Amino acid sequence: MRIRSVALLSAILVLASTLGISADVKSQQKTQIKMEGMLGKVAGMFGGKSLKEGTVTTIAVKGNRRMSTTDTTAELIDLDAEKVYRLDLRGKTYTVKTFDDLRAEFKKATAKAQAEAAREKPEKPDGKQPEMEISVDIKKTGQQKPIAGFSCDQVIMTLTVHEKGKTVDDAGGMIMTSDIWMAPKIPALQENIAFETKYFEKLYGDLAAPSAGDIGQAMAMYPGMKEGMARLQTDGRKLEGTPMLTTVTIAGAAGPGGSEARADQERGGGSPIGGALGGLLGRKKKPEPPAEGTAGGSGAKTRATIMTTIIEVLSIDSTVAAGDVDIPAGFRQK
Repeated sequence: MRIRSVALLSAILVLASTLGISADVKSQQKTQIKMEGMLGKVAGMFGGKSLKEGTVTTIAVKGNRRMSTTDTTAELIDLDAEKVYRLDLRGKTYTVKTFDDLRAEFKKATAKAQAEAAREKPEKPDGKQPEMEISVDIKKTGQQKPIAGFSCDQVIMTLTVHEKGKTVDDAGGMIMTSDIWMAPKIPALQENIAFETKYFEKLYGDLAAPSAGDIGQAMAMYPGMKEGMARLQTDGRKLEGTPMLTTVTIAGAAGPGGSEARADQERGGGSPIGGALGGLLGRKKKPEPPAEGTAGGSGAKTRATIMTTIIEVLSIDSTVAAGDVDIPAGFRQK
């Protein structure tokens, strides 16, 4: 899902904002994805318990190996061997892929997504695609609250994608807001953050990629996303501390007229993002005021939340056994 990829990218870039020292760590975190509108209704019907209540993941890091375990699946990453093992805990089986395999999948998925995006986005009458603009804003609110026994400060990071020369509400666009509660630097959690960064940089380069298909689709759908994410990553490194609770909200602005923006796009004009979101949000969404710091234009503004991702740290433990980062006995390779 394209929108899901943007939320995951934001969360990972937040986690990668600071690097830590080398230490073993075992932690638990809860991840929940909430989708709104028609997407939410469909997901509610078929998403199951994990979507409704969230997924709790136990993450164990020891040296250059990391095991992430839920109630039914697990993933073991070995940086030295450059292999990723995916385990089916119920069937007691696992599959293995090399980093070369994953890089090949990434290239294939990116090429496919770019081709699909090119077919979906009509050109302007002059034959050129609209140039997209990315804006990034980071603010410390001064608010504080305790999370998992740590005093945390609130930071709001906002990334906006819209047609250059127009506001997000006039042309339509995407607004991604990350509400982050930062604790002072926690050495144990910093190790998991450092591992995440080393893994993605070793696998894909400087820009982290949670899923080959996800990042390929996101960058193809939103021209300039790579540059925007790079800016978010650079600015994010200026933050001091460890994120304990991160809420990433994706909102869409369809522009004046909502689905009429889609019709204008199909005639050969208008923003590709505005047109796409006009169709997604539909006619029933009530106008909402522009986000803080965003200039509004004339006419009714159609803006709505599309999805929200919440990542919360539940517990931290510095004791990690060798078996915590190894394939359990009795498992067979598929």
